[in-house]
This record gives sequence, structure tokens and C-alpha cells, in this order.
Amino acid sequence: MNQRLRFAATTVGTLLLLAGCSQSGDQAQAPQQAQAPADDSAGKLDTYRQLQRIGNDEMAVTMGNEILKRYPNSDAAKEVQQSLPAIEQRYKENSEKNRLVGLWLYQVSPMQGGTQSTATIYTSQPSGDDRVRLVLRRHTEWGQNAFLFNGGPHGFVCKGVCSIKATFDGKPGAISAFAPTTGEPALLFKDDKGFIAQLEKAKKITMDVTLQDGEKKVTLVFETGGFDPSKWQPVTKSSAKKK
Repeated sequence: MNQRLRFAATTVGTLLLLAGCSQSGDQAQAPQQAQAPADDSAGKLDTYRQLQRIGNDEMAVTMGNEILKRYPNSDAAKEVQQSLPAIEQRYKENSEKNRLVGLWLYQVSPMQGGTQSTATIYTSQPSGDDRVRLVLRRHTEWGQNAFLFNGGPHGFVCKGVCSIKATFDGKPGAISAFAPTTGEPALLFKDDKGFIAQLEKAKKITMDVTLQDGEKKVTLVFETGGFDPSKWQPVTKSSAKKK
């Protein structure tokens, strides 16, 4: 009996030991399996290539950066590293170009017995409710004008002909202007053709003006680089009569 008991005890102990080893081995392997992500870098690389082919730079940049982040040592990452910098640069430049183009508004509409065509841009600074408009206008009766317009209740301080201190891409200049006798909150430029010629070459224009509201001095900043002269349509007296 004693031998049988000793044999049984030894057998049970051996089985428990083997079971414990098996469980500890499974537990040790489980975390490693959970940490190993599925390598789908090849599929993502294929998507990245397709985005390049259709010219979707925005999504290509997103997908490329995801590949570099998740699979930094993969063959896919090596390929992405070769092409992604150029795509990112192109996307950045096009985004900025589109932003500047979107700052301009072009309209053709009836205006006091005639037809007017306008190209309008608001200040980048000041912003919000304090924005001021720069307007290029062609009118069938009044001809061509360039002027500032303050949409608030107050206009600009300008007695007779005043000189506006300005910069064109940082280069100092001056704009001769006058306030309309009809009382609108505006400043009309005397040399509209000269101003427009400078505007067409400039990316940023600043103007120092004084507002009637407390005679506050303000520097107006216009990001004019997106101006498209072809969208500012000409108007004639004959076209106005047809309308």
C-alpha cells in the first residue's frame, strides 16, 4: 500500500508540474502574439501608389506618413521615403495657392442704371468684424476705379487728397486717395491703373490708414497673390444695354 501511495503521489506531482509548465509557456507566448501587428504594409503601399497616380496629394501624404510610422523598417517605408518629400512640398504649395485664390471674389451685376464688374478682397489683418475691403471696379458709366471700403458705420480720415503709406511685398510706396463727396465710407485711389499694375505683381500689400472711429490708425494687410485678372471681366455700354 505504501508503494502504491508513493507512486500515485509521484504521478500526480508530475502531472501538476507539467500542467504548470504548459500554462506558464502559453502565458509567456501570448503577449508576444498580441504585440505583433499584421504586416499589411504591401497593401498600404499599393494604395499609396494609386493615390499618386490619380494626383490625390492630400491622401497620399496621409497614407505615406502612416506607412513610415507603422512600418519604419519595411520595404514599403523605403519606397515612400524616396517620393513623399516631393509630394508633401507640392501639396503644401498648392494648398497655399488655392487659399490665396479663394480670398478673391469676382462679380458682375447691375448697378445704378449700368453694369459693374468687381474684384474684391478683404484684409487678412485686421480680421473679423474689423475687416476692410479692397475693391477693383469697372462700371459701364463710371469707368474703372480702385478703392477701399469700410463696411462699418465709419469711414476714413482723409482731407482733400491724402497720401496712404503703403508697401508692396515689403517695398515702400504711397497711394494718393480721396474720400467720395457722396459720403460713402470709402477711399478712392487717384491712379487706379498704376495701383492695379503694382497689385498684379505683389503677393502682399499693406496700407496705413486712419479710421474716423476715434481716428484710430490701422495697418491694413491684403494677401493679393491669388488675383486673377482674367476673372475680372470687362464691361461695355453695349453689353449693359443688352441686359
